[in-house]
Amino acid sequence: MKPGLAFEIKPGLKSIIMFWNYFRVAVRHLQKDKGFAAINIFGLAAGLAVCLLIVLFVTDEFGYDKYNKKADRIFRIVSDIRLNGNSNNSNYVPGPMGAALVKDYPSVEKAVRIRGIGDLLIKAGNEKVMESDAVFADSTLFEVFTLPLLTGDPHTALVEPYSMVISETMAKKYFHSADVLGRTLVTDDTTTYKITGVMKDMPDQSHFHFHFIKAMSERKPNLNDAWVNLYATTYILVKPGVDGKDIDRMLASAVHQYVGPQLQQNHHSSLSDLAKNGDYFRFYSMPLTRIHLYSHVSFEFEPNGSIRDVYLFLAIAVFILLIACSNFTNLSTARSADRAREVGVRKVLGSSRKELMLQFLAESVLTSMMALLLAIGIAALLLPYFNQWSGKHISIFVLGRKWMLSGLLLGSLAVGLLAGSYPALYLSAFQPIQVLKGRLATGFKGGWLRNGLIVAQFFTAISLVIGTLVIYRQLNYIRNRDLGFNREQLLTVSNTNNLGPQARLFEEEADKLPGITGSTMTGSLPDRINYVGIAYFKDGAAKGDETFLLWRWQVDANYIPLLGMKILRGRNFSPGLSTDSSGVLINETAARLLGYPDPIGKPLYRGPGPDNAFHIIGLVKDFNAETLHNKTEPIVFHLQEDRHAVSFRIHTDNLPGLIAGIKDRYRSMSKAAGQPFIYSFLDDDFNKLYQSDERTGQLFVFFALLAIFIACLGLFGLVSYAAERRTKEIGIRKVLGATVTDVVRLLSKDFLKLVILAAVIACPIAWWGMHQWLQGFAYRTDIGWWIFVLSAALAVVITMLTVGFQAMKAAMVNPVTSLRTE
Repeated sequence: MKPGLAFEIKPGLKSIIMFWNYFRVAVRHLQKDKGFAAINIFGLAAGLAVCLLIVLFVTDEFGYDKYNKKADRIFRIVSDIRLNGNSNNSNYVPGPMGAALVKDYPSVEKAVRIRGIGDLLIKAGNEKVMESDAVFADSTLFEVFTLPLLTGDPHTALVEPYSMVISETMAKKYFHSADVLGRTLVTDDTTTYKITGVMKDMPDQSHFHFHFIKAMSERKPNLNDAWVNLYATTYILVKPGVDGKDIDRMLASAVHQYVGPQLQQNHHSSLSDLAKNGDYFRFYSMPLTRIHLYSHVSFEFEPNGSIRDVYLFLAIAVFILLIACSNFTNLSTARSADRAREVGVRKVLGSSRKELMLQFLAESVLTSMMALLLAIGIAALLLPYFNQWSGKHISIFVLGRKWMLSGLLLGSLAVGLLAGSYPALYLSAFQPIQVLKGRLATGFKGGWLRNGLIVAQFFTAISLVIGTLVIYRQLNYIRNRDLGFNREQLLTVSNTNNLGPQARLFEEEADKLPGITGSTMTGSLPDRINYVGIAYFKDGAAKGDETFLLWRWQVDANYIPLLGMKILRGRNFSPGLSTDSSGVLINETAARLLGYPDPIGKPLYRGPGPDNAFHIIGLVKDFNAETLHNKTEPIVFHLQEDRHAVSFRIHTDNLPGLIAGIKDRYRSMSKAAGQPFIYSFLDDDFNKLYQSDERTGQLFVFFALLAIFIACLGLFGLVSYAAERRTKEIGIRKVLGATVTDVVRLLSKDFLKLVILAAVIACPIAWWGMHQWLQGFAYRTDIGWWIFVLSAALAVVITMLTVGFQAMKAAMVNPVTSLRTE
């Protein structure tokens, strides 16, 4: 070469050319073995798709309430009260709590109280519509939370009594416009509210969603001076730098300053007296952004998520991704013989081990990137079903955010490097002399790491199957457990309090219909919380050391027999006895708490004075109200009219006709003219309480099936390769008399041993994990031994089907053809 023609390639350009060559070789190799590439890409894509779905779910869960600009400075106050062994932990606190904190502590800037209303009857022309998500709130609501108003002044919108702020959706629903400032809405047939603001709909990621907000100032009285009564949910906005510990110290001081004197005055007991008995009356703070995942107290505005489920799904994502990466590693090392001569020749021609490792890692990263693109498509297809199962409204376009795209690319690169690192180290270490002389022991056998990865894959799959079976066993236990009452064939008509005094007439008229065998009028049903905790006393002096927090249910004389509850001692209410107006029934838990082995005839007081004196006439067998997550509460039944709902026990073959008859009776009441007729069945309402658990079960099934599929996909590739590498051996064995069964057994036994080992490891670990999960239920099923046997057997059967298919395919080949194979 002439000196004038010499040139030097710059280092940067040299690197680009080198990586371009790596890319071309990687593409060429993937095209050469399309079956191997398809299994690797699709297996990784399935694992990445699951990770994407779970990342979207977790991101959504951790994003709750962060739309508030001052979210890091907003705290909710929670009450934690224990009286004589009975605890009450709720988000309701005394009415004056927030105002006192603002007054006494400069570090507390604002406070707002929110009190739920429940359903609200709205009059729209001649039509009446029942709406939910209505609350009372202080005028400071919009100064604490970021709830933008489309119209209205956020500082004054909730100042005047009988003013109301509505959501944009409700404004358009009732007025076909968001510009409705100054217009009015009539609620509950009697009260006119002036609309003083229209707010944007609250984001999905909020622990509460309200459409109607009434001014708290109309509540008279609203217990502004009562510190021993729980009145409303209270949030405070603190100055920057103030943390939960600072707030808890303020709350402890407020208890001594305000609660202590009222306890002494009203109940003749001090805080120190409570402490001697192990009791307390205290409050603590919870950061706004932790409420959704960490709070499970009474009277939550909406069902919250669970940090336990978030960690569980994150663990599942990691395990499934490891299964997918294991498939890549297994198949790459198993097919080492196909690359051994390539490595030997390239080393002889001057390639260094570093260059070979970069080549193999480039192939791995390319596979990972291709899998990522496919995974995004799979996730987009599965997302509607995932949203349905998880109760979310997640959009696939969340993946388009900058931080998400960066995370996906970095994650895909990390997966490619993780999955390809061992094959790169393994293949690049081949010695060229041994390879070219054919002395290198390569191929399928001898891979301790490969066997370990197979065990890990099926360990994860079997663990998920065990988890799925335990969850569904618990859900089945919930459905079929004797709850202490009969929830079947019980139809409830809600909001009958709108009928006023005619509610009882409606019940009596409907009770005459054929197909109705009984009725009761009360809002205190086991599937709903229309009851409150009340302080009761064993002595008329209402001493603090004899205070018991019991749940008051207002029922009629038909309630106990209609619900199928059992009276163990004493008797039910009798309307004909005038003395029953001061009689009460209690359940077994209340009797134990009060210390009454035989409570019949014993006194019970709600405070000093003859109007608060009661006597116990009956003992009701314990039953489960709300969900089995909670223990049975101590309950006191009072014979008192509660018009919130009327329930009917039905027995008919013409259900539509019976419902139509009840509806006619309801509409015939003068106050019900034009009002919506709302009904439900108790068993359906009760099942709705377990929607979160049902969703968890559905997601577990989905993940378990996907884990098994990915594991079997890798197993399929390994068996295919094993059969390919042992083609001549299989041919010789068949010539010597081996049957198809013998060949299948030959190829299956090693895999079967690994799956059984995985089952042995998975069973105790899965038992521990599901035992911890079941601790979230006060009443739970046992984890039967058959669950582990069935899960292991299922894994063995699936393995045999996967391995057996390829083994039989290899065994059916004509031995002459096998022996001709080079």
